[in-house]
Amino acid sequence: MRYTCREYREEMTLVGLRRRLNDETLSPEEKEELRRQIARLEAEMGMK
Repeated sequence: MRYTCREYREEMTLVGLRRRLNDETLSPEEKEELRRQIARLEAEMGMK
């Protein structure tokens, strides 16, 4: 199985989103949006 640039990019995007979620200056709405983006990306990657 080959590891593609797309998979790497998706993983790095997911890492960045998770890191941003830990930012305590974000509003609850911003955190919820990040959670939705993380869930969508994880679903696309077959993680959920």
